[in-house]
Amino acid sequence: METTKVSTVSAIQAVKRKSGKTFAELAQETGLTNVYVAQVLKRQARLSPEAAPKLRAALPGLPEDLVHEMMEPPRRSYDPLLIQDPAIYRLNEAVMHFGESIKEIINEDFGDGIMSAIDFFCSVDKVKGVDGKDRVVITFDGKYLPYTEQKSENMVSKQNKE
Repeated sequence: METTKVSTVSAIQAVKRKSGKTFAELAQETGLTNVYVAQVLKRQARLSPEAAPKLRAALPGLPEDLVHEMMEPPRRSYDPLLIQDPAIYRLNEAVMHFGESIKEIINEDFGDGIMSAIDFFCSVDKVKGVDGKDRVVITFDGKYLPYTEQKSENMVSKQNKE
């Protein structure tokens, strides 16, 4: 991660810590999902003009310059060492283990296509299992995007050459 992003994220995270609020509380106050709030605070997602006043109210210690920074297109990135964190490693392992079957079910139910990670909602919830133990529920809710047959007649660049 570049130095500017690291220092910005560090400053934003310090305001969150000082507030004592959880991502769930911030989500409730802003109307966003808990994961999206976390993404905004890590500069992995953009804060919309509509959500900005709600975030300012939820985190009154957040300086105006950081709010404006969060409203700019984010510098999405990841640290390649992140996979070494046990929680991240296990998430990756789960997707790798179940991914082929999930893909097959998507294709069976929807056709040849994928789930969007752009038109996408994600949340993390804590529930009690039937045995009374805590369980993690991660919801990926993405728009289905069908693959399209690539016909030359549909290509705008070909049409403009004629």
